[in-house]
Order: sequence, then structure tokens, then C-alpha cells
Amino acid sequence: MLAAATARPATNVVLILADDLGWKDLSCYGNPNVATPNLDRLAREGARFTQAYAACPVCSPTRASILTGRYPVRTGVTDWIPGRESHGGGPVVTPRTADHLKLEEQTIAERLKAGSYRSAAVGKWHLGGEGFLPTDQGFALNVGGTHRGSPPPSGKLGSSYFGPAELPNLKLAAGESLTEKLTEAATGFIEQNKANPFFLYLAHYTPHIPLQARESEIARHREASGGRYNPTYAAMLESLDASVGSVLRTLDQTGLAKNTLVAFFSDNGGLRYEGKAQSAVTDNAPLRAGKGHLYEGGIREPLLMRLPGTIRAGAVIDTPVCSVDFLPTFCDLAGTPAGTVDGVSLMPLLRGGKLAPRPLYWHYPHYSNQGGEPGSAIREADWKLIEFLADGRMELFNLKDDPGEQVNLIGRHPEVAQLLGARLRVWRREAGAVMPQKNPAADPAWPGWNLTGAEKPTPAR
Repeated sequence: MLAAATARPATNVVLILADDLGWKDLSCYGNPNVATPNLDRLAREGARFTQAYAACPVCSPTRASILTGRYPVRTGVTDWIPGRESHGGGPVVTPRTADHLKLEEQTIAERLKAGSYRSAAVGKWHLGGEGFLPTDQGFALNVGGTHRGSPPPSGKLGSSYFGPAELPNLKLAAGESLTEKLTEAATGFIEQNKANPFFLYLAHYTPHIPLQARESEIARHREASGGRYNPTYAAMLESLDASVGSVLRTLDQTGLAKNTLVAFFSDNGGLRYEGKAQSAVTDNAPLRAGKGHLYEGGIREPLLMRLPGTIRAGAVIDTPVCSVDFLPTFCDLAGTPAGTVDGVSLMPLLRGGKLAPRPLYWHYPHYSNQGGEPGSAIREADWKLIEFLADGRMELFNLKDDPGEQVNLIGRHPEVAQLLGARLRVWRREAGAVMPQKNPAADPAWPGWNLTGAEKPTPAR
């Protein structure tokens, strides 16, 4: 009886996921233009990671990797759903991504059921429609999740963050904010599950395009920005921060804060240019490029984690980690089996220890809407190699000395490139990676996609 009375209750898990948030968009990561006091509080009371990675430079594959602990190449979701088709005149024919997360994949929600957790998915899903929704993947509740990757249409308008609109278990009246309504659903779930362990997956649509916010909030930033940053995007970041604040207050008010792991992450790097747009959305500098690219700006993310009594307040963790690490971390915390995964538990790091050295991998065999090319990449220690699959060129960077990936060291360190390239090829083969194929109808004069965000090759040195 004494053991039962003093046993520590199961730890709740809250994962808040932003959409297209850049590595430097939060004030705790160095953004001087936007105040994010609630996210800064998470950093102050928990750990801030400086080298956290999404498993893909676009959304659906990273979301699948978070939920399964497996690289996108294994789940078959390798591009945003439904993905971008090949260009008939291009040098390669790119594969098509799976249009849903297979039901055989075991999600965090399904794994945590063994520990009697109740799970809710609130917000963006984008991993399949009817028959492949959150409630088909172990979640007891789905609020707002559909096959769509953008906010729902509003009346006769296109995609919008403001009602009227309707999503699963969520209705927005005219003028109501999608971000705020999702937050209400999330905090309501917390309040309703005080007596049992829970997993809350709050996946916001913001700050994904379309860029929209209340005019009063935009006007305040328009006056302050002086053209240095996008005022609408800044207002969207503040709405995201306010949502985090509501979640933290609810945990405080219910007495659950001390027994809840709160994690905050983004699904890919910040969006620089979409399609042929001429105006940049955000700036990931000093990191290179953004969403849709295998450069650091496309895959390095803000990651904050708080668990009082376990994670040292104000910790800064420089160890490279990846989105495939969430599932094994949460399972480790809950004492449930993680199954066969690519990620590792971060609990040793969170308790002040270390992780065994390991390489991280990416495989994105597609052209992105932001000008990214088909490619694979490996990071091991401070070295990162990118192989571009349409023309076979390689770029090698030392991220410690050159986090902006401006100096291609392939000529100076061919032995490093050879070693990393061999490991990358072995991993692709073992993981069953689907590769682009040479296009027999390629047009030698094909000019490329001519998208605004296309990156020029880095000269070798």
C-alpha cells in the first residue's frame, strides 16, 4: 500500500508543433523583431536545443517521422502530400510520395496506449484523409485534422485562418481565429484529462501560408518594421506564442505542470520563397536557404523541452537530434516499448548526460515548391555531405566552422566526402530508398523550374 501511495504518477506529454517556423524566428533564438515571451519561458524553464533537425525539408514526411520514430524513406511519405510531379523535360523522373501514412505504422498514440494514455490530435494532420485520420492511428480525439496541409476554406474564400469554416469537431464562426480555436480545444482536452495520463499533439497550421492575421496586429508591426521584416508573419508568430502561453497556464492551473513534458518543434525550416514569389517570408540567416532545401535553413529547427525536476532549467543542448527521436523519448518516459525505430531516446540528454555518436540522414528525391532539388544528405559529427540526385554533384561542409554552408570543401577533403558518401549509399540501400530515375525524354535545354528560392551550386574548394 505504501508503494502504491508514493508511486509517482505517469508523466503527461504535450507536443506543440509549428508549421514552417524558422530556426531563428523566436526571440530566444535571436529574433530581435518579435516578442515570444511564452516560448522564451519554455527555454528559460527547460532546455533549448541548438542543432535539432526535421527529418525532411517539407511537412508531411517530418510529421510521419515524429509520429512513428522512423525516417520518411521507410514510411514512404517522402514529400508533402500529394507532392509535386516531375517536369517532362527535366533530367530525372522523380518518384511519387505515398498519399497517406500506412495504418501498419505504429504512432506515438498507439505506443502510449500500453501505458493507459489517452491521446488527442488537435490541428493539422496532412497524413491522409478518410480511413487514415488520427482516430485511425490511435488517437481518441481528432480536432481539426484532415488531409489538407493548409487552413480550411472560409466561405467562398480560399484557405483562411479566420471563419466561417468547419473542420472535424471544430466550427469557426465568422471572424474567429483558427489558431485560437485550436488552442481552446487543446486546453479543454488537458482540463478533461487531469485524472489520467495523456498525450496531446497540438499541431498548429500557423505560420504556414496564407499569411494572415488581424489587421490591428499587422498594423502594429508594419509601423515598427520599417520594411525589415514581414509584419503579417510577425503577427502570426505572436499568435503562436500566445497559444503556447494558454497551454502553459492551463498546466499551471490544473496542477499538472510539474508532471508534464512540454516539447515545442517545427516541421521544417522557415519559408523563404514560395514558388515564384518575389517577397521573402522569413530569414533563416546565418543558415542557408529554407523550406524545401536540404541546406540547414530547410531542416534545422527550434526545439524546446521542459520537464521540471528532470530537465535543468536554462539548459542549452548542442547535440544534434532529429524528429525521429520524439517517439522513443516519449516511450522511454512512459515506460512503454518503442518498437523498431530509427530514433533514440533523448532522456539521457535531458537528464544531463550524453548520447552515443551517430550519423543523421535525409532523403528527399523530389523537386520542392521552394526551388529545392532532389537530394540525400548525411551529417556525422561536424561534417555534412549533400548529394544532389539529378546531376550527381556533391557538397561537403564543416558545420562547426561554416554553419551557413558557404564553403564547399569537397576539393580539400575528398577522403571525408568519400567516407560519408559510402555510408549514405549503404543507408539508402538498407532503408529501401526510392530514387529518381534518368529521364529518357529529357530536354537538354530545360531551364529548370525557375522558382524564386532556387539555390545556385556552391563552388568547390
